[in-house]
Amino acid sequence: MARKGRPDVEKRTFIGFLAIVLALLGLLVGANIWGTANATPKLGLDLEGGTQMVLTPRLVGEQSVTTEQIAQARDIIAERVDSQGVSGSEVTTQGEANIVVSMPGDPTRQQEDNLRRSSALQFRPVLLTGSGTPVPAPSAANPSATGTASGSATTSGTATTSGTATSSATAAETGTASQRRMATTATATATKSTASATSTTGTQGATGTQSGSAGPTAAPTSTTDLNWVTPELAAAYEKLDCSDPTALESIIDDPAKPLVTCDPEGTQKFLLGPVAVGGSDISDATAGFQIGQNGVPTSIVEIQLTFDSDAAKTYGDLSIEMLNLPSPRNQLASTLDSRVIVAPSFNEAIPGGQASITGGFGFEEAQDLAKQLKFGALPISFDLQTRTQISPTLGEEQLRLGLIAGLVGLLLVVGYSLLQYRALGLVTVASIVVAAVLTYLVITLLGWTQNYRLDMAGVTGLIVAIGVTADSFIVYFERIRDELRDGRTLRTAVETGWRRARRTILVADGVNFLGALVLYLLASSSVRGFAFTLGLTTLIDVFVVYFFTHPLVALLSRRKFFADGHPWSGVDPNRLGTAGRYVGRGRFAPARPATSSPASSSAQGSRA
Repeated sequence: MARKGRPDVEKRTFIGFLAIVLALLGLLVGANIWGTANATPKLGLDLEGGTQMVLTPRLVGEQSVTTEQIAQARDIIAERVDSQGVSGSEVTTQGEANIVVSMPGDPTRQQEDNLRRSSALQFRPVLLTGSGTPVPAPSAANPSATGTASGSATTSGTATTSGTATSSATAAETGTASQRRMATTATATATKSTASATSTTGTQGATGTQSGSAGPTAAPTSTTDLNWVTPELAAAYEKLDCSDPTALESIIDDPAKPLVTCDPEGTQKFLLGPVAVGGSDISDATAGFQIGQNGVPTSIVEIQLTFDSDAAKTYGDLSIEMLNLPSPRNQLASTLDSRVIVAPSFNEAIPGGQASITGGFGFEEAQDLAKQLKFGALPISFDLQTRTQISPTLGEEQLRLGLIAGLVGLLLVVGYSLLQYRALGLVTVASIVVAAVLTYLVITLLGWTQNYRLDMAGVTGLIVAIGVTADSFIVYFERIRDELRDGRTLRTAVETGWRRARRTILVADGVNFLGALVLYLLASSSVRGFAFTLGLTTLIDVFVVYFFTHPLVALLSRRKFFADGHPWSGVDPNRLGTAGRYVGRGRFAPARPATSSPASSSAQGSRA
């Protein structure tokens, strides 16, 4: 019963393999008809051409750039490009300042922005906040923040009134600000007439400050200290108009100093303290959906941040300190490229220092931002100087020659297999064809899902894979022949030979895969295409040998043509020479007598 059930297992394995191939083919056809997939693999920069972008540093005032900053920016941009897939892109420097990025295809505006923007994430305490449009005077949390003069014409009573009024203005402005990216506890209680009166009184306080000599009452002791607010900063805060798209173009973002900035919509402006925790302290960043209180994922997209140990402690201590501060000073702003993306308030201490940011992101946008935060921020931001289309560096002629070389190699393997193994060599041919179809489907689908692009180095890896794939079949077939030389029947030789050959196949393919993996991790992008296709085809080779070649050979061994050892079957005992078997050290032993089934014995008796 066991031997009778064996063909069913191999038949099911064979049918299951074909079902997987058909499923991949159906997925590609469906994605091509109803989706955005191409019917052919995407080609790399050297075979298809693409876009070349020249990035120049964005410098403000007397700011300069060093060669070390350019080298660091080039490495980070290269990592960002590679994160989009194995595309054979090139990132080089031009002169002492520019960076040249050559990418296949036509990158979108968002991809372009992701490459050239700094993506510097910083956590800064909020000192002041208000409406994005200018008001007569900046709002403050207390009288000392506005720098009320001592010894000026303004009386102390007026100063007290100014402090009270400006607090109301702050509440009004905070209440009317955009809440799409903000989580704040401030509420608006003042009416329009009250805000007007407040603005008038605030103007008097500001005037008194400028005419007097008083500023911060003492040196700031922490990043949340209001003594960071100088008269110059207060004037810059008052003047800032966030509705102007060019308002922040000349901003200098110094992590050790306060920052006057806006939110991305331009509806709210902030005066922030120095950086408490920087983006360089982030060890990992992942995007996902926020988990609700009931443990079920919500529709809110968030980016989970993991800090190093020192930054985690700093973040935890800062949450404890800010918990007892009044609004808006209990808010911690997350700034990206000098703009506030979210400024939530602390409702409880976070001693562990875990952080996550939300800001109305789409999932793809959050994934892109998480990658940028993970790879690190650029030391400076870049502007796009030129963007041009470039022609292929190799072109269709080199691709044609490469395909011809692969075809010649394939014909040589097919010819050798048919000459050496005869009808059994057709199994080699079928296996190579199936492996080629699988490779084509996988590479094309990877181009659709992961933006993988096949370059000339990858084509070379596919050509080398022909020999790797044929080697597995040769090991298996020669093992079967060795068992036949030992006097075993074909069925027994197939099973015994497979048990012994599969270990050799796994070891050989394992070495190939490890070599490809090391090459992929250590080599430059121009060689990674070769390593990737070599590793991919090695895995496909193992899959084909286990689930196609062996079941097919096992099923054929039960056919009369092969079981009786036809001269053209490739397993003819007379042609193999079963007079002896090799036992090592130049010695041969007599072959074991071939075992025959009772049915064949009775048939021989009847013929006698």
